[in-house]
Amino acid sequence: MKILIITALLTISTTSCAQETPKVKHVKKKTETNLKGVKVVNTEDPVCHMKTAEFLKDTAVYKGKTYGFCSAHCKSEFKKNPQKYEK
Repeated sequence: MKILIITALLTISTTSCAQETPKVKHVKKKTETNLKGVKVVNTEDPVCHMKTAEFLKDTAVYKGKTYGFCSAHCKSEFKKNPQKYEK
């Protein structure tokens, strides 16, 4: 009899928890943009000096010129002080 009551309580508790809506907001993952064919003024990342022709991940425009970067990190470093990396 005790086993039957415990089984019933566990079943009710697991099904009620499964029906709860999550309280966590899900953030949509940023989809990668196709950057093939984008004309940039640099052939290597101005921050880390990695060749960007094959690994272009992000761009930024500064004084009317489009600069290419290997990562969002390098882009953010560039944006902190673009004069330092200006071509």
